[in-house]
Amino acid sequence: MTDTQPDNALPSSVPPEINLSLSPEIEITEREELVTWLRDNAVEEVECVTPDFAGIGRGKVMPAAKFMEFPSVYLPTSLFFLTITGGYPDLDNFRSYDTDADLWLRPDLSTTRSVPWASDRSVQVIHDVCDRQGTLIPFAPRSVLRRVLAFYEQRGWRPVVAPELEFYLTKPNTDPDYPLEPPIGRSGRVGAKSQAYSIAAVDEYDSVIEHIYDYAAAQGLEIDTIIQEAGAAQLEINLLHGDPLVLADQVFIFKRTIREAALRCGCYATFMAKPMEGQPGSAMHIHQSVVSIETGENIFSDASGAATDAFRHFIGGQQKYFGAATPLVAPYVNSYRRLVPHLTAPINLDWGRDNRTTGLRVPVSSPDARRVENRVVGADANPYLAIAASLATGLLGIQEGVEPREEVQSDSYDRPRELPYGMLEAVEGFRACDPLREVVGRRFSDLYAAVKYQEYAEFMNVISPWEREHLLLNV
Repeated sequence: MTDTQPDNALPSSVPPEINLSLSPEIEITEREELVTWLRDNAVEEVECVTPDFAGIGRGKVMPAAKFMEFPSVYLPTSLFFLTITGGYPDLDNFRSYDTDADLWLRPDLSTTRSVPWASDRSVQVIHDVCDRQGTLIPFAPRSVLRRVLAFYEQRGWRPVVAPELEFYLTKPNTDPDYPLEPPIGRSGRVGAKSQAYSIAAVDEYDSVIEHIYDYAAAQGLEIDTIIQEAGAAQLEINLLHGDPLVLADQVFIFKRTIREAALRCGCYATFMAKPMEGQPGSAMHIHQSVVSIETGENIFSDASGAATDAFRHFIGGQQKYFGAATPLVAPYVNSYRRLVPHLTAPINLDWGRDNRTTGLRVPVSSPDARRVENRVVGADANPYLAIAASLATGLLGIQEGVEPREEVQSDSYDRPRELPYGMLEAVEGFRACDPLREVVGRRFSDLYAAVKYQEYAEFMNVISPWEREHLLLNV
């Protein structure tokens, strides 16, 4: 830290203890390859991780020597439908889970990546969740996304996605009764809002961004761009387009990576949908297209470059079904504080070309890159479930030949709201939508709804400062 830097500014350089020495060039599909790589790189620990409903990594850490024996790793069933508070839903209707039997974590060796912030030489491996016979458990988030992708594969198609992940940097907040505040940047000032795309605003938090780049490089993760968003100390990372499961894995890893980078610099990174009053919310916009497995051509464009029926029906399906999918992309009570007009988040499922006020935007692009950007998804969403939900609703539209509503060329914030106002309404709509439940899986749908009901009940037990301020002496 230089003499001109304020005492509470973020550090400007990467501390030397960060482990960046593991090669990111890992393309491992066979056990023998992984064992050789672990030995050659003197890896000491392996993290066996898998995402739960909230997108939190669950798993076990073991010495690399033990992992190289490929022991069976088990976790109890109940871990995969914990509420965000660590509680459990009422499972009276799920008697098969009474024994809380072990589930097997099967490693996906292609996901092996270094853990550059670890003090020891470590790697992480994402695992699928299976029963003891090796069959994927239908309610695990990776399984849900695999199920949706299998429906596309049956038609000879492969979806392509590109997520855009927004987040806030904040001062450390150890008392939840106090509101979050932006951190102090290198200038000694607190970040200001309304500085979208400002290079100077990005430079304020250069140390965090440099850590993110270094950590990403050490893990073989590619970043398209990093920009300043409209909120104070709100940043956005754009990822390159690719396979939906691979991109969901990347978002899962990036969330942890960004949090670790922020902590290293003395601040927090949060993916809450609406962390600060009066500031824009944080989204995870998802760009989506579909290509033919046989030809690699975009099915949203025909040979002449014009939009196809599949393109229109994909939009139509999202308009018809995405309201029911809302709890998968706006999963918490806080999520609905973001979905308000005139604060960069949509309130309906209008569609428009290059119209950022609509829930479904069609960016300006060449025919081979024709795509639909879903702008409803919050940054707080589990990436596996959010991508699955978005692709599932588009697929239903193609299957049913759903025609979209007329394109909106005006300010969609001034048009009627059609997204749910809150979590309870959203979950009721999800439970009532049989076509969507069939695509994402009924067992998953029932468990997920039970978790969301429990979280809502837990939230209703909390008395907020607003209630104490305005009701205590006035009612």
